[in-house]
Amino acid sequence: QVQLVESGGGLVQAGDSLRLSCSASGRTLSLYGMGWFRQVPGKEREFVAAISRAARYIIADSVKGRFTISRDNGKNTVDLQMNSLKPEDTAVYYCALDRGGWSATMSLSEYEYWGQGTQVTVSS
Repeated sequence: QVQLVESGGGLVQAGDSLRLSCSASGRTLSLYGMGWFRQVPGKEREFVAAISRAARYIIADSVKGRFTISRDNGKNTVDLQMNSLKPEDTAVYYCALDRGGWSATMSLSEYEYWGQGTQVTVSS
């Protein structure tokens, strides 16, 4: 069993930055593909960013140029740096693990493990 824990969420103003981190106990995250998704009430979970084992990444068009995904192998985390935040970025953000991970994927069904989520609220 894999337990993923997200951290770094909070309440910020439009234009601010936040850095989310995803950690896992007992697992080396660099061995897996990892993704970040977000969800608002009443809507489907939405892809944000993903990174493969080889550190290749993809970013959703809606956040491209503002968000980046990276690994900190020393800390065993996968981070989502969010800059120039907008009110429409408000959501619960989830990290997820893909045991395959040879390519970064935006498909929710490819991810076997999910964290509990962290709330990000951007005020206008």
